[in-house]
Amino acid sequence: SVLPSPTPPGLPDRFRMFRSCEWEVLERSLNILQASDFYWGPLSVGEAHAKLQREPVGTYLVRDSSQGNCLFSLSVRMPTGPVSLRISFQEGYFRLKNWFSDCVVRLLELVVAGTQKNPLHFDEMGGAPLV
Repeated sequence: SVLPSPTPPGLPDRFRMFRSCEWEVLERSLNILQASDFYWGPLSVGEAHAKLQREPVGTYLVRDSSQGNCLFSLSVRMPTGPVSLRISFQEGYFRLKNWFSDCVVRLLELVVAGTQKNPLHFDEMGGAPLV
């Protein structure tokens, strides 16, 4: 399930400089992401985990990453509690583990579909599979 976001914020102003082709990908993806119900913008990891703690396992949200070299983080309610995974942006693609896309929302669709058959394992999750 998805934890719906409050009113979408404006375009983040903290991002590093991008090449024009990267900026076009980023701007298009941000517009799609901001129209979604699960983008919370500049939410801290603590705030994200507090919100997810009360939600069913599998509930997720996307927020701006507090890590300087990543744009977004995916915060997910796992059986052991909430965890956050960084979504990187390299060479015009958003990446999470082995999946990549030029759109964050499409990336999440790929991850959700892909983990139905092959759960992901991240060190950050203490070995628990992400489905």
